[in-house]
Amino acid sequence: MAECDWDTVTVLRKKGPSSAQAKSKQAVVAAQRRGEEVETTKKWAAGQNKQHLVTKNTARLDRETEELHHQRVPLEVGKVIQKGRQDKGMTQKDLATKINEKPQVIGDYESGKAIPNNQIMGKIERAIGLKLRGKDIGEPLEPKTKKK
Repeated sequence: MAECDWDTVTVLRKKGPSSAQAKSKQAVVAAQRRGEEVETTKKWAAGQNKQHLVTKNTARLDRETEELHHQRVPLEVGKVIQKGRQDKGMTQKDLATKINEKPQVIGDYESGKAIPNNQIMGKIERAIGLKLRGKDIGEPLEPKTKKK
């Protein structure tokens, strides 16, 4: 145990500056004065709120004339819904309650503003008893027979 001297400390290398200190303007200038090689790069749009790059195709997209929009329920279907509902003596609210939808949905379908949803169309068909989809719109809905 005599060869172990606990009081002597040997420093192999000095600790360099932390990353934050090495990146500071003062550290860069000091390194340049000492003649060390310093590489500095400017990051594009660093610290700015520029998330989207303007592409070359922007002008072509601006010239695009095609209008993209969702298909709406045809007015013919809206008239059939209205006729079938009135023949059964129901209001829009009654029909909406019967198919578990909001009255606004029925109003949108009748006015042709709604985007067609097969699930809702099927519920309305069964409630008013008229076909709303396919070739024979407005025809009576045949009840499905169960196969045994």
